[in-house]
Amino acid sequence: MGWVFLVCGTVGGTFLVFQFVMAMIGVGGDELDFDGGGDIPDDFSGEAFSETGDVIDHGSTLAFQVLSFKSIVAALTFFGLAGIAATQSELEPLLTLAIAIFSGAVAMYVVALLMNSLHKLNHDGTVHIQNAIGRTGAVYIPIPGERSGAGKIQIKVQNRLVEFAAVTAEPTKLSTGARVVVVDVVDSNTLEVELVNEAVASGG
Repeated sequence: MGWVFLVCGTVGGTFLVFQFVMAMIGVGGDELDFDGGGDIPDDFSGEAFSETGDVIDHGSTLAFQVLSFKSIVAALTFFGLAGIAATQSELEPLLTLAIAIFSGAVAMYVVALLMNSLHKLNHDGTVHIQNAIGRTGAVYIPIPGERSGAGKIQIKVQNRLVEFAAVTAEPTKLSTGARVVVVDVVDSNTLEVELVNEAVASGG
């Protein structure tokens, strides 16, 4: 049994060090990661936009969250190290195996929990288009009148200056630089805007 622990500890530790070195030099982040919990594409993570443009995070399944490349490497490493330590302590084989399995399972869960937390922090930084309603911005690309086409606006949302496609029901085209207020969300990347009432704008 000792050689099994040695192989697991060596292989897992090697991958762990390799991942750390690659992360330090800025290589191999997503490419080396087969996570289901944090780094898989949105198509698989359950993220989607509602009709109002809000992000709907259905979350990954528990199996995908736990069984990621990083968590498996951590489990393999700690399974091996704990097994070697228990073997050197001359514990009973069954107890040694139990300690190794428990250590590996804990390591897998802790890493999966950390990755999931990082994933949620990343989503917290996502700009939600719904938050643009009521905010004022400036026309960046002219917007045709009577909702006959889309232009673009620049607007500050969640302390970020972002660009969104925009349409308007105004009878005339809104030219570049015109001040507008967002009145509705059309889809996940398009807003409906109106010209800002100058009197209101100067007062607010």
